[in-house]
Amino acid sequence: MIKSKKQGILIIISAPSGAGKGSVIKEMLHQSENLWVSISATTRKPRTNDQEGVTYYFISKEEFEEKLKENYFLEYTNYAGNYYGTPKAQIQEHLDKGQDVILEIEIEGAMNVKKQIPEALCIFIMPPSLKELKRRLENRGTDTKEKILERFKIAYKEINEVTKYNYVVVNDELVTAADKVLSIIKAEKCRVDRIEEVSLKNEEEYMHELLREDKEFVNEPMNLNS
Repeated sequence: MIKSKKQGILIIISAPSGAGKGSVIKEMLHQSENLWVSISATTRKPRTNDQEGVTYYFISKEEFEEKLKENYFLEYTNYAGNYYGTPKAQIQEHLDKGQDVILEIEIEGAMNVKKQIPEALCIFIMPPSLKELKRRLENRGTDTKEKILERFKIAYKEINEVTKYNYVVVNDELVTAADKVLSIIKAEKCRVDRIEEVSLKNEEEYMHELLREDKEFVNEPMNLNS
């Protein structure tokens, strides 16, 4: 009776640096085959576990700024001294196929996309505590103390932006956090404004007509005591 839209959902996932949004998304991909993660371009230096074309497209600042002139990005932002941008290519293609597309982007970029695509689903991944966030940043072993302090200050400000999002999930236990995000996506697909139409199939319409024609059935008094 209910016909859902074939279009996939655009899902924006943001979090403070160190909250573990990348790990949550990776776990979600293990559990669902209908997700496609948009790969952002960035000017930051690759970390040890980064893979070109998998975690990010790593490009120079000059190349990034040239692509800005070409209107190449859906959104972009400058975070902690580095550019991050979401290429437009392929996103609409995957949405049209019915795949749910994940954008793993910072808050400023998320709000820019939300202005362009109001129906986008925005989810914020929260660390269990600031103490745990600090520990995770330090355990990365990739940043100087000054850089860690800078990221921590930015994270503190970002957590106060959570009210701009539709949902918040605390990443205390990885699998549980991923389950919650996937449950949110499933619930969103049941929203009335995401349903294309409500209609009866031919067989159901035929049965309805039969019931209407069956006067004995329609006029039979109901026995409320049975």
